[in-house]
Amino acid sequence: MATPYWRYAGGGAAALLALYACFFYELTGAGILSADEPRYAAIAREMARSGDWITPRLWGSPWFEKPAFVYWTGALGFRAGLDDDWAPRLPIALLSAGFLVFLWAELRRQFDARLATYATVILGTSAMWIGYSHVAVMDIPLTVFFTAAVVLALPWLRGREDARRLPRAAACLGLAVFAKGLVPLVLILPLLWEGRACWRDLVRPRVAAAFFLTAAPWYVACAWTNGEPFLRKLFFDHHVGRFLTNDLLHRQPAGFYIPVMLAAVFPWTAAVIASLRSPWREPLPRFLLLWLLWGLVFFSASTNKLPGYVLPLLPAWALLAALRLEAMGDARPVWLATGLLMMLVPPLVDVLPQALAHGLSRAKWPGPDWTWLVPAAAVLPAWRLERAGRRLEAFLLFALLAVGGVVFLKHAALPRIDREVSARTLWRQIAPQRDRVCVEEPLVRHWRYGLNYYSVTPLADCATTPRPLRVVAAPGSPPVLQTP
Repeated sequence: MATPYWRYAGGGAAALLALYACFFYELTGAGILSADEPRYAAIAREMARSGDWITPRLWGSPWFEKPAFVYWTGALGFRAGLDDDWAPRLPIALLSAGFLVFLWAELRRQFDARLATYATVILGTSAMWIGYSHVAVMDIPLTVFFTAAVVLALPWLRGREDARRLPRAAACLGLAVFAKGLVPLVLILPLLWEGRACWRDLVRPRVAAAFFLTAAPWYVACAWTNGEPFLRKLFFDHHVGRFLTNDLLHRQPAGFYIPVMLAAVFPWTAAVIASLRSPWREPLPRFLLLWLLWGLVFFSASTNKLPGYVLPLLPAWALLAALRLEAMGDARPVWLATGLLMMLVPPLVDVLPQALAHGLSRAKWPGPDWTWLVPAAAVLPAWRLERAGRRLEAFLLFALLAVGGVVFLKHAALPRIDREVSARTLWRQIAPQRDRVCVEEPLVRHWRYGLNYYSVTPLADCATTPRPLRVVAAPGSPPVLQTP
């Protein structure tokens, strides 16, 4: 019997509502964050203003640390008339949500709707994916295009189709290179290794042309315009130097990414850990494990480590977890662990602002409260659904809870993050009297960059241009506007 139309329509409406809640609701509930987002957004705004789409410029000076994809998307947002918060962020959110639609459709085509739902929901509601979809940095575009390249190449890798789709995969890989440099060419090595018996397919003219026509044009144009400074800064300082030296001050121990990866897939950590019992001798799980472990080894070997670097590994782990959920005999332990993990959502309202401001290790967790027990209420119905052989419904129950947790955190935590981590609230106090304000150094760089972004022209330094109103900061506290 055919599935009634209303069930398709209802599922589509629920998916669209979930996408809105996760990626667009309160997208600008907090202002521009971190040290990177205000700089990238400022470059995008200058591109939109100047019309120079080749040379990135940060507050008047050429800036060659990253390729231009995110600057282009932000510049298009500014050209469309969006404001300082929406212009850089909306394109990233659209890219993230659109990719999840593509991923579900492609996995459904290659496998089935159940596995596609497991994988897409696990990835789309995981903590790191949600978080990085709300900031205008390079990690989501890199992951989107790299993963699209791999997924489009899977039928070729599994020997079920010829190489007709490889040009599309190569074009996506080229866009990943345009999004964040040469890292995708390292991450793609497991796919090349697994497909080595058919390596001639990868060097066909159509495949090579698709890659170079998407990856190379901006790099060639920027090198032609700017010469050696561009090549040295981007490729030596921010590729080789980032991997081998501590010049960027992001040194971390070798095991840094183990807890990061476990936190990145929250609240699906239990399902993801269960995937480690997959049948590794089978071709697809073996390839996904290679994708995951090779990327983990590569990023762990780098001297400089930041949490977002491992975002391109999350799709592999989500797909592994989906395969395991389809195959395991009894998922009740997974649902129990997932319900207990979701008890962490209420205290995250207090923890997230502290973690973003000072690091998770310095955040203080609040005392226990009865509200922590609310998410665990899903364990009993999920347990019963599993016993009745309705695993997908049990999974979707936790997916609904995860989406609700995202909405709750946005509503409760973003106002605090805006006040305590973003420079936007402080700038609104400064804006009416900016000509009377100077900045007293030292100021933590993400605050300085954030103020520079919102002020467009950087505020004066009190040491060289004293003014009656001063932005000052005590150690460990947000800066304040100090009056005489």
